[in-house]
Amino acid sequence: MPLARTPWRPRPGLRIAVVALALLAAGSSGASSRIALDTALSQIGFTLKTRWGQTLEGHFPSWHGEIVVLDDGRHQVRLLLPTREVEISGSRNFTRITRGPGFFDAERYPEMLFVSDPYPGTLARDGGEMAGVLSIRGVRQRETFTIAASECVRPALDCDVVGQGNVRRSRYAMDRWSYALSDEVRFTLRIRAAADPD
Repeated sequence: MPLARTPWRPRPGLRIAVVALALLAAGSSGASSRIALDTALSQIGFTLKTRWGQTLEGHFPSWHGEIVVLDDGRHQVRLLLPTREVEISGSRNFTRITRGPGFFDAERYPEMLFVSDPYPGTLARDGGEMAGVLSIRGVRQRETFTIAASECVRPALDCDVVGQGNVRRSRYAMDRWSYALSDEVRFTLRIRAAADPD
């Protein structure tokens, strides 16, 4: 689905992203046109491997987004991840590399954006695939994330909605460190919704 040229911005007070996936808080659908995400209880991170077998764990300390409940009952998630704040656990050097021009290029492209296709409100409960458009470094590609079936009756309220997906850096012109870092990056999302959606 086409995206606007101007990056979407969440309403003030909605701190959130992929994919979040929004996952959708199926248990609270219908109560509002938007579902706020609890960023204090949610986590969005990624892992990648070095050519020497080391696994690097990255995370976004702050992010923004929301789940929109469409008129037909389907949901759509929008996530905004600030690349200037990305951190690699335990490594200032790799944190600098991932923020730098050979990776996210945070100075020129300070945000990643994910906008999902509309999906059934039952996705968070039943699990399945969530497709959408991911924008990194100004490059937009379609990606698919896998949402795990829920372990509780009210997913996103009583337990995390868990999603993950593999993204290839080379598809987003992020191949400058190919001699040191693997091309594949695995994103992992553990999402909680606020108890009282806006």
